[in-house]
Amino acid sequence: MYEGPNIARIASLIGEPARAHVLSALLSGTALTATELAEVAGVTRATVSAHLAKLLDARLLAVESQGRHRYFRLAGADVAHALESLMDVAARTGAMRVRPGPRDPALRHARVCYDHLAGEVGVQVYESLVARRLLRPSATTLELCGDAQRFFAALQIDVAALARERRPLARACLDWSVRRHHLAGAVGAALLARCLEQGWARRVRGTRVVSFTPPGEATLRLHFALPPSSQPAPSRHAPIAAHAARAR
Repeated sequence: MYEGPNIARIASLIGEPARAHVLSALLSGTALTATELAEVAGVTRATVSAHLAKLLDARLLAVESQGRHRYFRLAGADVAHALESLMDVAARTGAMRVRPGPRDPALRHARVCYDHLAGEVGVQVYESLVARRLLRPSATTLELCGDAQRFFAALQIDVAALARERRPLARACLDWSVRRHHLAGAVGAALLARCLEQGWARRVRGTRVVSFTPPGEATLRLHFALPPSSQPAPSRHAPIAAHAARAR
C-alpha cells in the first residue's frame, strides 16, 4: 500500500469546476465573501457554502469573520504556488478557455500571483536579476547574492529585515502565461507592495490585473534595466523623472 500524502483527495477538491473558479479568484490575494465567490463560480449561495466547507476542511482556505460577514482567502502561499503551477500545466497542455476574456492581454502583461508580481513584467524582473548576478538559481533554491541588498535598498526594500521573516526570502515561481519564472517570496511580495505604494501601478478591481501607469512602468524598467514595454509608450509629457528619482 502506498504511504504518504493523499494527493488524490486534494486533486479532486481542486478539480471540481466551481471550486477551481473559487480558488482561482482567491489567487488575487484578496479575501472574498461567500456571496462574491458564488457569483464568480456561477453557483448558488447554498452550493458555494458546501464547496467552501470542503475547502476549509482540507485547509486549502482560511476564513476570518468581521461583524456579520465571513471572508475567505487561500490558506497560504503554498496553496497559491500549487494553483499557479497547475495553471502552467494547463496552459502548456492546451487546456485553455475557448473564448479568452478581454482582460487576458492585461493578465499576461502584469498580474498578481497571490502577493507578488507575475506576467511578462514579473518574468522580466526575475531574468534581469539573474542576468545581473543578483539572484542565483539552483535546482532547489534561489539565493540573493552580490549587491542585491544595496540594489533593493534603492527601492526602499530592506532585505535584511525580510530575511528575518519565517517565509522564504526569494523563491522562483513558474509563470503559467509566459512559462518562465517570476520572483516570489518575501522580496517578491515587497516589490509588488512598493509598486502599489508609490503609485506606479494599481490593482484592477475584481481581477488579478496589475495596471502600471506609463511613468510607473518606465521607472520599474529603468531600475531593473528591462527592455522597452510592449504596452503603449508613455506620453512625452509624463513626469517620468520624478518617479525615477524616487526609485534610485
